Amino acid sequence: MSDTPYDDHFVSWFRAVTPYINAFRGKTFVIAFGGKAIASEFIKTLAYDVNLLASLGIRLVLVHGARPQIEEELREKNIESKYHRGYRVTDAATLDCVLDAVGSVYLEIEALLSQGLPNTPMANSRIRVIGGNFITGQPIGVLDGIDMVYAGKVRKVDAEGINAQLGLGNIVLLNCEGPSPTGEIFNLQMEEVAEAVAVGLRADKLVYLTDSPGVSDQSGELLDAMTADEASQLLRDADWLSSDIVRYLPCAVRASRSAVGRVHLIGYAQDGALLRELFTHDGVGTVVTRESLENIREAKPDDIAALIALIEPMEQEGILVHRPRELLERELDRFSIMLHDGIIVGCAALYPHAGDEAELACLAVNPDHREWGYGEQLMKRIEQRARKAGIKRLFVLTTRTEHWFVERGFRLGTVDDLPAGKKEMYNYQRRSKVLFKTL
Repeated sequence: MSDTPYDDHFVSWFRAVTPYINAFRGKTFVIAFGGKAIASEFIKTLAYDVNLLASLGIRLVLVHGARPQIEEELREKNIESKYHRGYRVTDAATLDCVLDAVGSVYLEIEALLSQGLPNTPMANSRIRVIGGNFITGQPIGVLDGIDMVYAGKVRKVDAEGINAQLGLGNIVLLNCEGPSPTGEIFNLQMEEVAEAVAVGLRADKLVYLTDSPGVSDQSGELLDAMTADEASQLLRDADWLSSDIVRYLPCAVRASRSAVGRVHLIGYAQDGALLRELFTHDGVGTVVTRESLENIREAKPDDIAALIALIEPMEQEGILVHRPRELLERELDRFSIMLHDGIIVGCAALYPHAGDEAELACLAVNPDHREWGYGEQLMKRIEQRARKAGIKRLFVLTTRTEHWFVERGFRLGTVDDLPAGKKEMYNYQRRSKVLFKTL
C-alpha cells in the first residue's frame, strides 16, 4: 500500500513527540479536575489519555472534586448551599451530601480507568488505581464569626505513601475528603488538595482542568505562559476570569513558587487538551512557572564586570572567542544572563543575521552551577527571544560542546550552510563545528 499524506503526517507527529516521551518517563504529574470536568462529554476520552500517560511510564496522581454533584445532592434534600470566602460551610447534614457525592464520583472515575474493551485505547491496559488515607485534614474553624464546622484545609500529605504506590506503577486517585487524627472527616477544596500533593511530592507538573481554555487577558486573548509574579499581579483585578481560574490560579502561583516544576491550566471541554498541552511545543493552555526563568533577565550595563569574570576563564581555555570589554559594552543588549542569589552564573547571546537566521553565541555557565540545568534554561531563553524576533533558524559554533547541542535538537551542518556574513567571518583555525536548529 502506498504512502498517503495522512501516513506522512502521522510519522512526523510520532517522531515529534518522542523527545517528550523520553523526558516525561519516570516523572511525577498531578492532574486535578473538578466535578464539571467529570460531567463533561469528554470524560471518557480523558480516561483514555490518562491511560496513555501511565503507559508511557509517567507517575500519575489524580485529584478530583465534586462541586456540582454535591450541589445536586443538597437540592434533592432541600439543604441550602452556603459559601464563605470561597469555602463551603459544611454542617453535619451538608457533610453527608458531600460524602455521598464524592464517593459516587470516585467510583465513576475508578470505573472509567478500569475499562478494557477491545478496539478502544484502554484495550490490554493493566492499570491499577489506588486510593487511601494519604491526605490528613484539619478544620478551618471560625471565619469572620461563621463556624465552618466540617469545612477543612490540608494538614498533611503522606508523600512517602503516595510515592510507594507510584513506585509500583499504580495510579493514585485522591478525592476532596480529609480525615483528621480525631477520626472526623473534613470537606476540602480539590484545588488545595492538588496543590498540597504536588508540593509534597515535588511534582514535575501540576495540571488543572478548568472551565476555560486557560488564563486570558482582559481582551480575551489566551496567555500561553506566565510567571508566578505575573499571575499574582493579574489576580488583583481580573473580574473577567472564569470561576475555575479564579479558584485554581492562586494555587498555581503558590505551587510554582514552592517545589513544582510547571503548573498547567487547560480546558476540559476540548477533546485531547491534556495530550496537546503536554506533547506539543505550543500547547493549548496556560503554563505558570516560578521563573527559574524568574532568575533569567537581559543584561544591563552594571553587569559588565561580572560578565567578564564569568567568560574570561573560558576564553583563556579557548572554549569561547575572546570579546574585549568595549565589544561587550556595545553588544550588551544581545546578552541574557542567569542569576543565582543575585550573582551572575551564566550568560548567552543572540546575534541576528540577514533574513530569518540568528546565532546563539557565548553560552557559558559557571562550572559550580552546571549540574543545575542553567545552560538549557539560557538556551531556551535565547530561543524565546529569537521566536519573538521572527527568527526561523538558530545556528551555533562550538569546539567543545557539539554533543550537548545535538542532544537539545541542533543538527550538524557545514560552514557553507552559514549566512553569507557569518561565513566570511568563520575562523578556520578554530575549526568550530556548525550546528543548526529550526525554531
